[in-house]
Amino acid sequence: MAQPTKPTQPTQIPIQSKRSIHSKIPAAPTSTYPDEHWMKEAIKEAKIAESKGEVPIGAVVVYGDTIIGRGHNLRESALDGTAHAEMIAIREASTHLQAWRLLHCRLYVTLEPCPMCAGAIVQSRIHHVIYGATDPKAGCAGTLMNLLQEPRFNHTAQVTSHVLETQCGELLTNFFRDLRDKRKQQQGK
Repeated sequence: MAQPTKPTQPTQIPIQSKRSIHSKIPAAPTSTYPDEHWMKEAIKEAKIAESKGEVPIGAVVVYGDTIIGRGHNLRESALDGTAHAEMIAIREASTHLQAWRLLHCRLYVTLEPCPMCAGAIVQSRIHHVIYGATDPKAGCAGTLMNLLQEPRFNHTAQVTSHVLETQCGELLTNFFRDLRDKRKQQQGK
């Protein structure tokens, strides 16, 4: 049995088109805003999730300087284990572009993608993933493993981590602290 490897820091791997269809899709204009600008938009989505009693995770898909997909966790209210912020944002972006390939898009998400979301990112051909807080329990963009840059897959994504990490992490820390406090109060009654 193979020994587990230590998590590695995300690195950037250049994206290379493997099919002729890629060359027919025009590249997005370069963004004129820094990553922090877009991460603040993902944080807004996370706060919407929190207002609904959901775990505060938010995501946006950006093409050039335009948000084409937004999402926040809806697992509890939708009773759907796949209703993660990234999945919802990817679906909305695909609908916006009328394409499943999100080749020149960037995904900003407040928490490192899980295995399911990392798989959807690879399948959607998202060019670049930028996340805030690491996920020591399910992170698949470099913490537990790196599915986004797995060289055996037919697509890899660039990864940038720790963007507004403190703000993103505090949303989750505060949410779960408040949840524990509510449970203690209910048990004390």
